[in-house]
Order: sequence, then C-alpha cells, then structure tokens
Amino acid sequence: MSRVGKKVINIPAGVSVNIADAKVTVKGGKGELSWELPEGISAAVEGNELTVSRADDSRRLRALHGTNRSLLSNMVEGVSKGFVKELEIVGVGFKAAVKGSALDLALGKSHPILHPIPTGLTVTVTENTKVKVEGIDKQVVGQFAAEVRGYYPPEPYKGKGIHYVGEHIRRKEGKSVGK
Repeated sequence: MSRVGKKVINIPAGVSVNIADAKVTVKGGKGELSWELPEGISAAVEGNELTVSRADDSRRLRALHGTNRSLLSNMVEGVSKGFVKELEIVGVGFKAAVKGSALDLALGKSHPILHPIPTGLTVTVTENTKVKVEGIDKQVVGQFAAEVRGYYPPEPYKGKGIHYVGEHIRRKEGKSVGK
C-alpha cells in the first residue's frame, strides 16, 4: 500500500472541502481550487480529515493514489497559507520590474524580456533584483518561477543569472595558465 496515499490530510479551520462525484473543491481564505479525481480513486471527508483511497491494487491505481493525495494536500495548504517562491537576480545591470500584467526583465540582452504573469499570481519586485512569486496553486507558482529562471540560469564561473533564494550554485575555477 502507498505510504504517501495512506496519510490523512488535516483540514485547517476556515477551509471547506466538497466532494461531488469525482470532483474535489477546496475553498479557503485565499481562494478556491478544484481537482477531478481519476477513475478508481476516491476521497472522503470525516470531520476535519480528508482521506484518499483506491478501488484495487492495480499498478495504475497504486501510482495515482499517492499522487492524488499529494495534489489534494497541496490544494488544502494553498488555500489556507499559499505558496511562495523567491528569485534573486545577480549580475551588473540585471534588473526586474512589474509592468502591468507582465514581468519586465533586463538581463543584458539587446531587448527587454516581458514575461506575462498568469492570473491568480502576485509578483512583487524589491530592490530591482529580488522577485517574489505568490499564489495558491503550487504548480502555477513553481512553473512561473522556473520559466523566469530559464531566461538566464546561473552560470558557474561568476554566478551571474537568476537563481532561487537559498539555492547553492557550484562555482568553477576559471582557466589557469599552465606550462
């Protein structure tokens, strides 16, 4: 049996979970998320606990059991606390700014990069180099941060680029003159 799938999800105060057919809707102080459960996976609410179960022990359902439990757990956490990813821009002249519904990045290229901000996300820029991405959907927050980081991943020689706050960049030694 799946160890992750067996775990019970605690529902905090202020969060409501509705299950209709195979659709799970989670409402909280920060917003509302919904998820369609695949065939063979079911969810049940007992008091302030949410449990996920599967119909049989087929390979497909065993794989989906823990995955769907984690997705529902992230939904409950997202509508109650939210998710945050912080990025830091390192490099001379590199900066970011929010312009309307887009993130404007100046990364030493011949043109500024305008990356559209998806609905439901809040992006704030401080000190022109620190970007904070907040939202209730963990996948959308992580995907946006990864796309922004992808414009200029950190390079190992000088450490220039966009990296997550707290991320360790392995540095390399430059060329050495040898005989």
